[in-house]
Amino acid sequence: MAEITLVRSINAPIDMVFKTVADIGNFSKAIPGIVKVEFLSEQQSGVGTRFYETRLMKGKEASTELEVTEYIENEHVRIVSDTHGTVWDTIFTVEPAGESVKLEMTMDARAYKLMPKLMNPLVMKMISNAIESDMDSVKHYCETRG
Repeated sequence: MAEITLVRSINAPIDMVFKTVADIGNFSKAIPGIVKVEFLSEQQSGVGTRFYETRLMKGKEASTELEVTEYIENEHVRIVSDTHGTVWDTIFTVEPAGESVKLEMTMDARAYKLMPKLMNPLVMKMISNAIESDMDSVKHYCETRG
């Protein structure tokens, strides 16, 4: 299992930061690499929301099916994906931090097939860099809209 934890201090209201990471419509506006979102469930926010997220990665489109499995407003949202033999379990947590908001993202990657068990350690640095960029984009989006 591999785990990545990243933190950003964001100068914006807590509800804006939470809605940016917990609402895929807002998240897709904040992250330049997301080119399309297709909902697979009737609901588009909260527990049970399922969707395909298509990102542009190295010049190619890659789609992933994701599901919101936990959602406590202005506290945390958990989004899970089971892709190519790995369960990607991501939690975004927000909390007040003085005049700003602390946004923490923790992603666990649990491979259950042989090839991902071998390959995931090799690609984790690339994934970590992409997530760093996502967190910077969320920070920029929230701070320039607030």
